[in-house]
Formats: sequence, C-alpha cells, structure tokens
Amino acid sequence: MLSGNMKNRKSIQEPRFDYYNNEVPDIDLSDCEFPHVIEIYDFPQEFRTEDLLRVFCSYQKKGFDIKWVDDTHALGVFSSPITARDALGSKHAMVKIRPLSQATRAAKAKARAYAEFLHPAKERPETSAALARRLVISALGVRSKQSKTEREAELKKLQEARERKRLEAKQREDIWEGRDQSAV
Repeated sequence: MLSGNMKNRKSIQEPRFDYYNNEVPDIDLSDCEFPHVIEIYDFPQEFRTEDLLRVFCSYQKKGFDIKWVDDTHALGVFSSPITARDALGSKHAMVKIRPLSQATRAAKAKARAYAEFLHPAKERPETSAALARRLVISALGVRSKQSKTEREAELKKLQEARERKRLEAKQREDIWEGRDQSAV
C-alpha cells in the first residue's frame, strides 16, 4: 500500500549505454595480415560451431565461416574486411570479438598455419541442372522431355554466365595490373 509520507523522492538511474548515440569504433584493419579474419573469444566451453554461427547469423548470407583455435577461441572468417569491421562494431552478450592483430598468440599461429584455408568466404556460384540432366538422359538412353525453347533458354543462360565470369576475371586482372577502367 502506498502512503503519502514519501516526500516526493525522485530517483533517476542513468543508463549504462547511450544507445541513441552509438558509434562504431574506427578500427584500422589495414596493418593486419588477414583483415577479413577476427578472433572470437571468451565464450562458454560448451559452445559448438552452430552456436557461434547463430551469434553471427546476420553475416552468413554475406559469407562467414568459423575456424576453431581451442575450446574458448575461434577465428571468424568474413567475405571482406568491411564486413569484418562491421562485425567488430557490434556487441554480443555471449562472446567477445577483436581484430586478429590483437588476438592471442595461439589464434595468430593458427591463422598463419591455415592461411590457405582463410581466404575470404564466398557465396556459392549460381548452378544449372543442364549438365546433370544431359548426363542422366544419355546414361539412361531416353529422349529429353525438355522443349527446344527451354533448351535454348538454358543454353543462353549458361553462355551469359560464362561471359559474365570472363568479364569479371578481366576486370580483376585490369585492376591488379593498374589498367584504366574508364576505357572499358
């Protein structure tokens, strides 16, 4: 029951975090050997790969993978340094994260030892069932039930994909060689 003898006491508790003015820390990953890799640490030993993937679920479509160091340390491999920097700016209740340049010796050693497996995670390329269909049909010795227009559309799609892949490779080579992109 409330009584009137509480003499207008006001108690305002200040928030611990200012969520309105949340700024992502400016983390420089340029000096890091693997700028797309971060260390995930200080999580419960009971955590499994699925648990860590769940923590970073918003990055899975962009390309994200986990490489274990020990029971409470793992490496998070992102598709790009920009995505890794974005992840470093987010807060997680159950795990702590930091750039690989600030990681433990064991994590750095693991990263160097598995350098060939720490390439930026990529999405799986678009696939087509044309080759599988052709192999199965020829192995079974039956005629295809696919119309001529469907076959032509599928062939055109494959040719466009080949051309797009060739163009991307040429652009990548031009950038690497320092050629002018405006001429393309």
